[in-house]
Amino acid sequence: MQQLTENCLEIIKKRPDHSHKGTFGKTLLIGGNAQYGGAIMMSAEACVNAGAGLTTVACDPVNKTALHARLPEVMIIDWQDEKALKSVFSEADLLLIGPGLGTDKHGSNLLEWVLQHQKESQWLIIDGSAITLMANNRYKLPFPKQTIFTPHEMEWQRLSGLAIKDQKETFNQKVQEVMQAIIVLKSSQTEIYTNEGSFRNISGNPGMATGGMGDTLAGIITAFMAQFDKNIATLNAAVYLHSFIGNELAKENYIVRPTKISERLPYWMKHFEK
Repeated sequence: MQQLTENCLEIIKKRPDHSHKGTFGKTLLIGGNAQYGGAIMMSAEACVNAGAGLTTVACDPVNKTALHARLPEVMIIDWQDEKALKSVFSEADLLLIGPGLGTDKHGSNLLEWVLQHQKESQWLIIDGSAITLMANNRYKLPFPKQTIFTPHEMEWQRLSGLAIKDQKETFNQKVQEVMQAIIVLKSSQTEIYTNEGSFRNISGNPGMATGGMGDTLAGIITAFMAQFDKNIATLNAAVYLHSFIGNELAKENYIVRPTKISERLPYWMKHFEK
């Protein structure tokens, strides 16, 4: 298993002088029910701060005021408005579904709808509740090689059938080879399983063990895949930078809040740009 290092951040390129917001990708984030609106807000904040050109959030309308107040840069649509959803969906380069989605019937219907409408040109990131729904319903992925799952160990147990104690490199890789989707297995040392091999991120710290950290990572991955090359190197950079910033914050903070990582993304991306 290859170990991620700071070298992977070389994919962060200086922005062209002649560019516009469309140059850096259009992202659609789906999640945030009435109870877990904060999850999609943290994903959206990370996505915007990590440089996605245009970010739209489809969520329960109860979250609209809070999201607009916190993050006026995003566009918001009611996730029950199928006409609006179809319009935004058709133009998106990157899709993220799951943060705060919930596992009720509406969440399940939304996931089904996304899987039915995903285009070959679009990449799909499946996080949080959507992973549990995939495990429970065994939905078929239309484009497995353009799909990224971001489970924590318990979600991976549901999805893979591997008990946490059995989640070893060899077994994880075998499941990935069957699924063909990319797996970002989140833990104290996050592991990435792909058709091109496996990678381990040894960066990170105990201060990052707090709610919302995975939602933030999902947002960073979405933004990176939207604006840089859509490949494993870009994914690795997103995973590494998330933990790198967490380590920088941990030097002076007992706990690391996910929103503080998002806050520092523009600074560190500028620092590492080539």
